[in-house]
Amino acid sequence: MTQFLSLLLNGISLGAIYALIALGFVIIFKASEVVSFTQGSLLLLGAYTIARLSGPYGFLVAALAGILVTALAALLIERLVINRLRGAPVISLAIVTIGVDIILLTELIRRIGPDILNVPHPWGGDSVRIGGVGISQNRLIAMLVAGVLIVVFFLAFKYSSWGVAMRASAEDGEAAALMGIRQGRVSALAWVVAGVLAAVAALFLVGAPTPGVSAAVYTVALRAFPAAILGGLDSTGGALVGGLLIGIAEALAAGYQEQLSFLGRGFGEVVPYVVMIIVLLVRPSGLFGTKELTRV
Repeated sequence: MTQFLSLLLNGISLGAIYALIALGFVIIFKASEVVSFTQGSLLLLGAYTIARLSGPYGFLVAALAGILVTALAALLIERLVINRLRGAPVISLAIVTIGVDIILLTELIRRIGPDILNVPHPWGGDSVRIGGVGISQNRLIAMLVAGVLIVVFFLAFKYSSWGVAMRASAEDGEAAALMGIRQGRVSALAWVVAGVLAAVAALFLVGAPTPGVSAAVYTVALRAFPAAILGGLDSTGGALVGGLLIGIAEALAAGYQEQLSFLGRGFGEVVPYVVMIIVLLVRPSGLFGTKELTRV
């Protein structure tokens, strides 16, 4: 029972990080109708920036700089690429984001090389016990920060002028434009928010129990994508639920890998995709997505 609770708690903490990344996918899709595959390289860019600047400038400055650099990179991608292709077929925009992602990822991998870059988190690699269940301080803080950011986002999404504009654009882009809503501005801000969320996720992702920054950090975004699809690509609440479900499923599969050995070694790494496929077979639009998504 203790093992199960430990795996469940760690799964929730991992799911909180997935939820931040998945929320980035959803925000961009709702604002610009683009399935962006750049989240992986943006995640790695944030982690790399924080790792490189932590030594000379300290952790706090490096973390703020990493968030700023990632947000700026996301904005440049939207302004220089996506905005110029506005009105292009959805599949074309998705392919373009794959190309941008490959270019940025290749350069980051070249810079990182075979090394594992350390990020000196002030809370270190210590762990705490909650009711007899252990969890690293890094993952515990990640849960708290992710929870605060998600609450702030949902409040802004519901009550701020940007949130109202995004919901209007997502509901009916033409009508929103006729009402004076500048969709380009809504899209640009959505990409910036997605960049910030990716950088915050990267900040905690490269801490305990993860050894540090390496090219493997990129694959986390690939596992967060099923979380966005699982919840529904047009559902912000679905991103949260999908992230938690994927995180818990992955942690449980990794923790009980001996009992699941008949499914093959490393089954935990493909669990996000297995869960996604099972759910989509029952609900093609995701748990909370609208049926219109089946046409995308």
